[in-house]
Amino acid sequence: MSLVLEHVSRRVDRTLYIDDANLTFEPGSFNVLLGRTLAGKTSLMRLMAGLDRPTAGRILMNGADVTGVPVRQRNVSMVYQQFINYPNMTVFENIASPLRLSGESNAVIDRKVRETAEMLRIDPFLSRLPLELSGGQQQRTAMARALVKEADIILFDEPLVNLDYKLREELRQEMRELFKARRTIAIYATTEPNEALALGGTTTVLHEGRIVQSGPTAEVYHRPNSVLAAELFSEPPINLLEGRITDSEVTFDETVHFPLNQDLQGIGAGQYRFGVRPSHLGLVPSNDDDLELSVLVELAEISGSETFLHVRNDHFSLVLHLSGVHEYDVDEPIRVYVPTHKLFVFAQDGRLIQAPQRQR
Repeated sequence: MSLVLEHVSRRVDRTLYIDDANLTFEPGSFNVLLGRTLAGKTSLMRLMAGLDRPTAGRILMNGADVTGVPVRQRNVSMVYQQFINYPNMTVFENIASPLRLSGESNAVIDRKVRETAEMLRIDPFLSRLPLELSGGQQQRTAMARALVKEADIILFDEPLVNLDYKLREELRQEMRELFKARRTIAIYATTEPNEALALGGTTTVLHEGRIVQSGPTAEVYHRPNSVLAAELFSEPPINLLEGRITDSEVTFDETVHFPLNQDLQGIGAGQYRFGVRPSHLGLVPSNDDDLELSVLVELAEISGSETFLHVRNDHFSLVLHLSGVHEYDVDEPIRVYVPTHKLFVFAQDGRLIQAPQRQR
């Protein structure tokens, strides 16, 4: 079962939710919709499910036009960020509910429920009520109900956002493994770039209802087609510096100069916007072409085993994404290092000119 969106738009009154979306999803694929809140992820999924109808364009399933076909006539399942389970039904009956609606025999229901529960490691809890489970077990129950009906398309609308970090990591790994052996199309919405990277597959970056870029996740991450794609697929957002290339050097804000290295040769002289990911900046030099900058600390934001270090000088501000805990005082002078071989180069209109060849 393939899913194709052809020039799909969705407008309600004067509000445009989806603008001319063109996407193709192959059987057995895992696909991520990445975008900030209100980017259009849920709106797009509702169109795919048949909960809403587009105001323009067509939706095709396996080549058949299903644009006007309602959700009940499509073999689609959805998993939401809230644990949507029937509180007065056991875990077994929650999982079995779509099979009972479709008229399956008791023997088939019993087999499929137990197989799916075992796959998601909730088989010991089949006789319990949802409120007797942990948050992760409740979400697994909701996922099992979506998986058991063997839908052609399963839509995950930020299903792990309410779980703690450890559970999220565990379920991401399980989800990748689940869909390797299935022909189901899985589509997963998230606001988090790191989650998109962890899930792999393909990623479609959305912004204000428009598709910014779509393709294999690693390709979209390493070669964002624009400043906007680079900003959306980076957490914290990619650092951007205005600069100029001459025949022999690069300058930032006419104050910072460094020689034109081999990675930047071949780009014509002119004004550009240079991007560097926060994770590529460091507190010690790591390469011969690292550019040293004297800066002041604005904020050391410690998050678990990571630190987001905000720094500035008289000309620009930067954010560093550092492993470990790094404590600094506000306005403390330090030096940071920019690996010039890891710079993205964008035209003034935002188009990607060159991506770094040596990314990690």
